[in-house]
Amino acid sequence: MNDDELLAQVRQLRERGCAPKQIAKALRLRPSAVAPLVRQIAELEQKKSEPSERALLGCWVNPGWSCGLGLTDAPQWAAADPVGATDPDTGGLAAVLIARQERASRVTVCGFLIDVYCLGVKNVVGPEPMGAGSVDAYRRAFFEAYDAAPITIPVELAQHLVHGAVAYARGLGFEPPADFATAASYLGTPSEPTPIDFGREGKPYYISGPYDNPRAVLETLRSSVGDGNYHYLTHL
Repeated sequence: MNDDELLAQVRQLRERGCAPKQIAKALRLRPSAVAPLVRQIAELEQKKSEPSERALLGCWVNPGWSCGLGLTDAPQWAAADPVGATDPDTGGLAAVLIARQERASRVTVCGFLIDVYCLGVKNVVGPEPMGAGSVDAYRRAFFEAYDAAPITIPVELAQHLVHGAVAYARGLGFEPPADFATAASYLGTPSEPTPIDFGREGKPYYISGPYDNPRAVLETLRSSVGDGNYHYLTHL
């Protein structure tokens, strides 16, 4: 086993929460040989200043997220969400959760609630640090409003959903919340233009929420796209 392979095995065991003595026993090494490797791994992790460069542990979205969106250029993403093709009542909101490794058994999670038809990112959760063993329970709580289990997705889809919705909403006159940038630093940005067409069937469609100002939203839409170029469902 060469040095790189040994370091990789030590890193893997460390990420599982193993102490240096446990790693030494598992790899049949002296503890004195393992200690500098553990320090080296810690130093390498600390040099990763960008949260988006940290190891991805998982990325999820609610079933039905794709309903009404244009995914002609991303058929693989549409196929991964059969609920979106069969239940039109699920559309409009996408909940995205991402988890990244910090060090040893520590994890950071970030969540985004996205209005994919109009307003873009409406709410952000995190960055929320926790033990690695808490992620499953946190994920269940995050998606508890949905009947079906969340869908595991590639981080590229999450990036396009979040940043694409922000860009779409910004073009309509809406900005994400002030804490968006901090959470988005864990998500990272897509490397190419998004293949997702936002809005419902190609047009802005505003569905009012309990904390919205519907009159202000509709005034903004009138100003940005003009009457007749958007739809809405609200009680004023």
